[in-house]
Amino acid sequence: MIPLAQVDLNPNPGGLPGSEVLQGFVDGLGFWGLLASLACLVAGAVMYAFGALSTNSRAASVGKSGAVGAVVAALLIGGAAALVQFFYGAGGNI
Repeated sequence: MIPLAQVDLNPNPGGLPGSEVLQGFVDGLGFWGLLASLACLVAGAVMYAFGALSTNSRAASVGKSGAVGAVVAALLIGGAAALVQFFYGAGGNI
């Protein structure tokens, strides 16, 4: 039987050139994602209000779904780093 080689993974932010640029890109992408979530939340709330006031249940339902979707997206963007860290740690224990 051939013994398997032992491998190890230690993420290093300075391990490759351009890591700072890539981190800046991801941070900027998160910012734009949060702006899009805010815009969707406002649009969904407006649509929900107009739908509810005009007794248009379809518009109210779509507006409510859009607002909830925007809140969930903001929650995931805000917790993305913690989620990745959690699952990275959980994977390291396998």
